[in-house]
Amino acid sequence: MAKNEDVPKLQVKIFSPRETYYDGDADVLSGVNDTGSFDVLPLHHNFMTLLKTGEVSVVRGEKRQSYKIEKGLLHVKDNVATVFLDV
Repeated sequence: MAKNEDVPKLQVKIFSPRETYYDGDADVLSGVNDTGSFDVLPLHHNFMTLLKTGEVSVVRGEKRQSYKIEKGLLHVKDNVATVFLDV
């Protein structure tokens, strides 16, 4: 079994034109789009989606940070997840 340091981390940045809310690595990024709740894990397929009003959550180890959002855009490419808020 691989050690935790051998497991890749997802690079996550959550920001708006006014503020950066999170910029670091994560085990899971969660959000809600028109099809429902979803999770983005390390090495997730590349994709883009509009986020609905609700929460975006970042899990790192046993710690979860949640951010209330009105709207946003999520872009995932090459193990980097970028959440643009208030766009």
